[in-house]
Amino acid sequence: MSESAGDRHIAHGHATHPVGMRLNHLQDIPGGGGPDLAHSPDEKKAAADTLRKGIEPDTKKAGQQADDETGAVVKAFDAKDGHGWLTSTAVSKAHKIWGEQVQNFLTRLAGDESALRNNNTVLTGTDAGVAGTARKVSVFDTYSPPPKH
Repeated sequence: MSESAGDRHIAHGHATHPVGMRLNHLQDIPGGGGPDLAHSPDEKKAAADTLRKGIEPDTKKAGQQADDETGAVVKAFDAKDGHGWLTSTAVSKAHKIWGEQVQNFLTRLAGDESALRNNNTVLTGTDAGVAGTARKVSVFDTYSPPPKH
């Protein structure tokens, strides 16, 4: 049986809702969201500070924690008589990739922190710019209708 786009339904829990094309509509998000932009400079600054003072240093520390243990494993399985275990090379390669992933994540965290700090400037500057140009004086503001006789 064939159905048109307007006849199809999608289940959400026990109810079904029609499926169709929706343009120019932002679905309401439970607990907030909606079409308005919420901008809180204090919350963004707090989030950026949490990244810089807590999450970034803790991530770096956690990433470095494996260095000593991994080095001991690589050394233990390394060649002593000219014939080493493949495990030594494999663990060494895995540790190199781990280090790269930790560094990529730290770079991402720093970028997020920077974006949070810059958003305050960008959004506030945009607000001020729009406010300054939203209502300019028009020549019609000086127009007075002719007197009535």
